Amino acid sequence: MSQVTLKKITSENWREAIGLSVNVEQQKFVAAVTPPVAIALAKAYIRPDGKTVDPYGVYQQNIMVGFFNLHYTPDSKEDYWLFHFFIDKRFQRRGLGSAAIDVLIKHIKDTHLFCHRIRLTVHPENDAGKKFYTRLGFTDENILTYGEPTYSIYI
Repeated sequence: MSQVTLKKITSENWREAIGLSVNVEQQKFVAAVTPPVAIALAKAYIRPDGKTVDPYGVYQQNIMVGFFNLHYTPDSKEDYWLFHFFIDKRFQRRGLGSAAIDVLIKHIKDTHLFCHRIRLTVHPENDAGKKFYTRLGFTDENILTYGEPTYSIYI
């Protein structure tokens, strides 16, 4: 697996994040708008449902290769959600997604001490995404959130 790091999106790296994209056929799996980071950054500002929303860049050797939002209620045990996770189309199929999830889980364990579950949704037609998350230890909760299957992992 490739070494990756996470960095919060700030005024210094947001333009780099906006430049990330996925293949056309993957777009609906990440966000309803292009570029997908645009809606994710808007959510960080708007804070849907009153949650804290932290946008992160996924980096490999100082190059941003991916993105996600972490939505959560501070100090909760189970209200941590991963949204808009993707690896840029130029860097896919290199193990960076798996490495990023591993680093994210470690980051949450280190910085959100009360958290013991991370949740996410997968577009119903995203079979590759379902296999990816299942392979990493996420399980299908057999419930829909925002019309999509919900997966979770206990950490």
